[in-house]
Amino acid sequence: MPPDNPLDRPLGQSIGPRPTGRRRISRGDVLLAFAGILLFVSSGAIALRERPFRNPAPVATLQPPAATASAAEAAPAKPGGDGPHIIKVAPEAPRSGNNAVVVRDPSAIGQNLRVAHLPDRALIEESETGPLPIRAADGRRPFDVYARPWSGARGARVAIVVGGLGVSQTGTQDAIRKLPPEVTLAFASGGNSLGRWMQAARQKGHEIVMQVPLEPYDYPNVDPGRNTLTVAADSQENLAALRWALSRITNYTGIMNYMGARFSADPQAMAPIMDELAKRGLLYLDDGSSARSVAPELASRAGVPFAVGDTAIDSVRDRGEILKKLDELERIARAKGFAIGTGAAFDVTVDAVASWVQGATKRGIEIVPVSAVASDPERG
Repeated sequence: MPPDNPLDRPLGQSIGPRPTGRRRISRGDVLLAFAGILLFVSSGAIALRERPFRNPAPVATLQPPAATASAAEAAPAKPGGDGPHIIKVAPEAPRSGNNAVVVRDPSAIGQNLRVAHLPDRALIEESETGPLPIRAADGRRPFDVYARPWSGARGARVAIVVGGLGVSQTGTQDAIRKLPPEVTLAFASGGNSLGRWMQAARQKGHEIVMQVPLEPYDYPNVDPGRNTLTVAADSQENLAALRWALSRITNYTGIMNYMGARFSADPQAMAPIMDELAKRGLLYLDDGSSARSVAPELASRAGVPFAVGDTAIDSVRDRGEILKKLDELERIARAKGFAIGTGAAFDVTVDAVASWVQGATKRGIEIVPVSAVASDPERG
């Protein structure tokens, strides 16, 4: 037989002789196999358990936000009118469940800023002169619904009200564009394109009030404007003039006097006005220019939210003097908790206020809407 040549041998065969007996399984082999099976079974059991041994991660359930407006409830504008459609804004209901505690900012009662330019139809009374503000059937007031939300903190607060918007188109546009949204804007009832400017101001985030012309002592030599309320007119005439002013725009929290030292000092002339404001759920802001004003007493008696200005910031139309008045507001606010300053939409006033607000905020002063510092008999 020829010698065994490895090249002729089938692949995989060893050179040595083939084994003739079976391999003996040792005890170690058995234990190793049993340990492997046990590990496999244990791992599967853990994986199939409903809850693993580690603490489960918290699960958050997201719910879609409540609708804020309904297009189906939009009322068409009057033919030929340029006013906004009236849309009812559904207030967001607080969510609770599973005994959860719902924490809400008490200052955030007001309308959502994303739809702040849209009037609430429930707060509108149609009249011959236009839409009038009114309390809703559920008791909500324009003072509450159209108020700008604020932090609710107890620190020093300053409210600044810049008036005369609507008189100058360029000045109105600049005021809305330059002033921080925390500044309250007052619209002159005799202004132009008020519906347009109201929407622009509310979309920017401003709270607004309506300026109503009241009789000064030197009337008519000094004339506040169209449909001035006077002490010589009877109550029905003055109420008609007031309602005309109120119908000029919507979405404001209340009214502010324009001049009116003589009118605001007359209880018989002022009382019907306060009663009307109470009926409609509106604020009365006294600019503080007349020490003889009977507005505080009458507002308290009628249940009208009330605020009074501490100082006119631009009685001297100079930037340095305006900044001094604003600093004075800061000192008052630190002493008594809040202060209110009033001014007009002059270029120098707007620029000074915009600049001062930035610095005051860094010093810990909160700039708030006028509704945030008003006394409200209904809230106690």
